[in-house]
Amino acid sequence: MIKPFTDLKKQVLLIPGNHETVATTDLLAEIYSPAKSIHGYSFIKNNVGIFGAGGADIGVHTIKDAEIYSLLKKGHESVKDLEKKILVTHIHPAGTKSEFSGFKGSKAVRKAIETFKPDVAICAHIHEAAGVEDKIGNTRVINVSRKGKIFEV
Repeated sequence: MIKPFTDLKKQVLLIPGNHETVATTDLLAEIYSPAKSIHGYSFIKNNVGIFGAGGADIGVHTIKDAEIYSLLKKGHESVKDLEKKILVTHIHPAGTKSEFSGFKGSKAVRKAIETFKPDVAICAHIHEAAGVEDKIGNTRVINVSRKGKIFEV
């Protein structure tokens, strides 16, 4: 899935899901350079900052909520003063429409949205929630899931 985009010289940003290790994501970023992992990091283009954290507190490779928040805080630090900010996570925020499936969202992701106030928050954990949109304050929350979505910055 990555190669067609990198062949077209498109920037690809990666985070691990709940079945990939951080090492797998880092390896894919290395193989498909200039793809970049934003798991605890950020990417800046045209005064837009994108920061993220992957994983979930479920699955083969779990990442606890406290660590997710810490990674988002670290990634946000270098984009905090930019005009636009986009937060990217695997797990959906707590208290959003994506919880219809019975899987609780992340309190850490919700806290990050309420604290850092990104313009957009993108998540994907609940596949059945593909296309579901929500709002937390002024942040537009989009579950892209299995449908995926290409964002041009």
